[in-house]
Amino acid sequence: MYVIRLPDGTLRVPRTALADSGTGTGEGRIIAQAYVEIGPEDPDYERLLAESLSEEEMDERRRRWREGDEDLLRTFEEWKADRGDD
Repeated sequence: MYVIRLPDGTLRVPRTALADSGTGTGEGRIIAQAYVEIGPEDPDYERLLAESLSEEEMDERRRRWREGDEDLLRTFEEWKADRGDD
């Protein structure tokens, strides 16, 4: 997950949440990743701003990943066909 810079200067920062499901057995732990928004008043803002990407830059990365995935998928399908097993 990346730090995303919104047009108004707000940053969306990934945070991980860890919680117990409430069963009391230690089982059923919940791990989630979500974004929180921070502004210039946050003490980490300047540091995070330096590594942030705009929404347009994120869209461009996704597009490049998808294009790269096509080549990888084609290579895998060729490898799988050469093996001859399911």
